[in-house]
Amino acid sequence: MLGAMRAWVVEGTGAPGEVLRLIDKPVPDLREGTFLMEVGAVGVGLPDVFMCKGTYPLAPKEGSFTSGQEVCGTVVQASDGVGLEPGQRVMTVTSFQTGDGGFAEQCLGLGHSWFTVPDSMDDATAAGFLIPYHTAWIGLVRRGGLKAAETLLVLGAAGGTGAAACSLGAALGARVIGVAGGPERCATAASFGAHQTVDHREGDIASAVMELTDGRGVDVVYDPVGGDAYTAATRCVARDARIVLIGFASGEWAPVNVRHVVQRNYSVVGAIPARYSREERLADHHELSALWDAGSISSVVSAAYPLEELPEAMSALESRQVIGRVVLDLSSG
Repeated sequence: MLGAMRAWVVEGTGAPGEVLRLIDKPVPDLREGTFLMEVGAVGVGLPDVFMCKGTYPLAPKEGSFTSGQEVCGTVVQASDGVGLEPGQRVMTVTSFQTGDGGFAEQCLGLGHSWFTVPDSMDDATAAGFLIPYHTAWIGLVRRGGLKAAETLLVLGAAGGTGAAACSLGAALGARVIGVAGGPERCATAASFGAHQTVDHREGDIASAVMELTDGRGVDVVYDPVGGDAYTAATRCVARDARIVLIGFASGEWAPVNVRHVVQRNYSVVGAIPARYSREERLADHHELSALWDAGSISSVVSAAYPLEELPEAMSALESRQVIGRVVLDLSSG
C-alpha cells in the first residue's frame, strides 16, 4: 500500500451529480501489467457519464469504483516488463475496468496502452489526444480506408471524437463535411477542419449532404453517434462507401439494416483501438505524433476543470454546454 489520495468514486447508479463522491482512498496497489502514475490531467467523456448510469458495458460490475479512461501524467512505479521508469511522462489508457481510473490524484495505467507525449503538448492536451485521435486513425485509415480527395462525413463533428476525425480527415487530404447541432457547434466543427457543415437542427441530414455533393453522396462516414443520425447517413452514401461505427453518443447503437446495405452497395464496419497489437498502436501513434509536430492536426480540448469539479464537467458534457473534449487539469492544483 502506497498511502492515500483524493479520488472520485461512483457509488450506485444514477446521474453523475447523484452518485459521484470525492473521498480519500488508498493509492491502488500495482498489479502485473500496470504502472502507477501521478495524474497531470484526465479526459472526461460520455462513457464516464454512462458508467455512472450503469449503461456502459466495460464498467466494473460490482461495488464503488473510480472511472476516467484517459490520462497524461508522470510514472511513479511500474511492474516488470512494462518498460517504464519513474519520472517518465506518458499518455495512457487507465485500468478503469478494475475501478482504478484517472479521476484521482494517482491511478493505474495499462502497460500495453501507454505512449510518449510530444514535447510541445501539455498535460491537458495530451489527456484529450489518445482516445480521440487513435480511434480516428483506426476508424479512418485502418477500417475506413480513407483516401485523399474522397469525401468524409463526420457525425457529432463538434464533440471530442468527431472533432479529431474532422482534423485528421482534413490532414489526410479528404473533403470533410461535419454534422453538428446549431450554428456555434457547426462553426466549431469548421475550426477543427470540416470544409462544410450541416446543422442537423435545420433539416434532414441526408438531403443537405446530397445537395453538397451534387447528388453523389459521401465515401466514408465516421459515426460516434448512432441512432437516427446513422440512419440518415445511410441515405447519403456513394457506391462502395464505408460507414465506420465508433460509438453511441445518442444512447442507441446504429440500427443496421442489412437489406439496405446490400441494395445500396456500401459497407458497415466497426472500429475500436483495443483490438490492435502494441506494435500496430505504436506505429499509429508515430504517424499521429508526426502530424501533430507538423501542425497538421490540432488539440480537440476546449474546456478544463479542476479535480473538484468533475460533476460539473460531466453535466456540461452531457447537456452539450461544452464543445470538443473536456478534461480535468490537476497540473496546477
